Amino acid sequence: MSNKVHKNKQNITKISAHSEPEHTTDKPVVAAPSHKTTTPPAKTKTKTKVPKSVTNEKPLREVFILVRPFVALGRYLRDSWREIRQVRWPNRKATWKMTLAVLIYCAIFFAFILLLDTFFTFIFNLLLGINK
Repeated sequence: MSNKVHKNKQNITKISAHSEPEHTTDKPVVAAPSHKTTTPPAKTKTKTKVPKSVTNEKPLREVFILVRPFVALGRYLRDSWREIRQVRWPNRKATWKMTLAVLIYCAIFFAFILLLDTFFTFIFNLLLGINK
């Protein structure tokens, strides 16, 4: 008895957005016969209209010059609110983990800066001959 596993060949179809499917098997692929012999209708280009809700913003030049900063601020706040609503906020457990990580990092960095300050103070006191 052999312990080898025999794999069956399967049809694997690679599909991309810009090409026809490519078959990776050794067998040639033959298209199924079509019962209808009519030609497909010609493609016509139709211009799609953008909904008014997307294009309802006026350019800033149409607004009176003294009001422009307020209009721009309003748009900024509105767009910021839209972006904030799309954020995936962490849950409570993840928030505490990240908070503790930041606090531990700050404590380590504080200790490092404190050691450097003490070291440089000691070195300068030796160089300048200042004794406490």
